[in-house]
Amino acid sequence: MSLDEYRRKRRFGATPEPIGRVQRRSARNFIFVVQKHDASRLHYDFRLEISGVLASWAVPKGPSLDPAAKRLAIRTEDHPMEYADFEGVIPKEQYGAGTVMIWDKGTYAPDGDLSPEQQLVKGEIKVGLYGKKLRGGFVLVRPGGRLAEPGQRTRWLLIKLRDVYADPSWRIDDAALDRSVETGRTLAEIKRGQKAQMKT
Repeated sequence: MSLDEYRRKRRFGATPEPIGRVQRRSARNFIFVVQKHDASRLHYDFRLEISGVLASWAVPKGPSLDPAAKRLAIRTEDHPMEYADFEGVIPKEQYGAGTVMIWDKGTYAPDGDLSPEQQLVKGEIKVGLYGKKLRGGFVLVRPGGRLAEPGQRTRWLLIKLRDVYADPSWRIDDAALDRSVETGRTLAEIKRGQKAQMKT
């Protein structure tokens, strides 16, 4: 796991994103964060703490609590742990230009005997999420099973497992879900620089 690709793509004098560093922690409950990102195309960035960084996937339609919804998830570059607290506007002409909201955040626990690192290599990551919007079991699976070269984007699927938190009627575009879990702001309010509506 490395931040080289993340840093190569960014000009830190021009973007407010954190430079960050690899932070290996001895923890049973790892961090996860989902950021709604209004870039050239609106999508959701799904990030799991693995080996001291945030392993990241871009999910065009966002996660779902409906087990029947198999969401495409494109593996992207690892992000620093500090990115879990990033909410703001990436300026025009910068990589990923657009507004970023902390849509959900919490902890996760790996499911099974394999570590998150081992599951990532295997191409099937099963976790229990403990967030404010997403809860219960999820799996990220990489069809084909071949590990890509570093920096190469690969296609995965993000799927909700059937448990007490599964909800076929759940919709990500519900207005009640469309605010930051950290500041209470919408994407438009973040873009305007409006102050936080709740304490972070």
